[in-house]
Amino acid sequence: MSSDKLLSYPKALCEQVKRLAVEAGDITLDYFDEGGVDSQQKEDGSPVTLADQHAEKVIIKGLNEMTPSVPVVGEESMAAGKKPDISKSDYFWLVDPLDGTKEFISGSGDFTVNIALIFKGEPVIGVVYAPYHGLLYAGFGLGTATKWLEDTDIEKKILTRRAPVEGLTVVASKSHGKGEKLDKFLTDYKVKKLLKKGSSLKICAVAAGKADIYPRFGPTCEWDTAAADAILRAAGGVMTDTNGNPLVYGGRREGFLNPEFIAWSGDLAPESVSNTQSE
Repeated sequence: MSSDKLLSYPKALCEQVKRLAVEAGDITLDYFDEGGVDSQQKEDGSPVTLADQHAEKVIIKGLNEMTPSVPVVGEESMAAGKKPDISKSDYFWLVDPLDGTKEFISGSGDFTVNIALIFKGEPVIGVVYAPYHGLLYAGFGLGTATKWLEDTDIEKKILTRRAPVEGLTVVASKSHGKGEKLDKFLTDYKVKKLLKKGSSLKICAVAAGKADIYPRFGPTCEWDTAAADAILRAAGGVMTDTNGNPLVYGGRREGFLNPEFIAWSGDLAPESVSNTQSE
């Protein structure tokens, strides 16, 4: 099947990406189980392991076979200076082969494989796989968000929930979960519980109706969020910058940096975004 034809069948393409994410996740799990988490520092000070690099090679190879005309932006490739030209394509892939490297190195299972397809700045397919937990989230358009558990081999649809009257469950990062900006932001909300998770699982918790909001006031890159953003949108939620604008992907900011953002359940999203989503 040609790449152009496959792009016309998002469900089929999403299924292939799921299998690729599991394959890459198994690679990261091999390193994790064997204790082979020797890490180095990249130029930006963030850690990288052999697991990141090995998994990304497998993902890029798989995506090139699926859609040979679609460029792939991978975190580790970018760190190595390999920046593909995405200016001539409406589509491109965003890949984080091991999101939550700090969690991975510390022995926590809260790390994920993130693969997203971007179309004209919008994440239209997203797969997030947490190999340690045997947990996979996916979405390819509004109403298609799913959660699969390896233990039960059951896939079920997920949706964001309505904000509980008794108060919100707020997700925060295990590594970046504190700060004056977060405290100030939350003063406008009735908070019942603070849930700490690593990697893109924070956004997926909102998509699955296990939490209501995830504010992130700190640096992230597009490959950290794109896959989970696609899933959140598919589940009825949205991610916006602090001015209420949906996140846009495509390297408009240097180094593919994101602005500070908030992941919202559908009914909590800024009204202007909610109206756009429902049209």
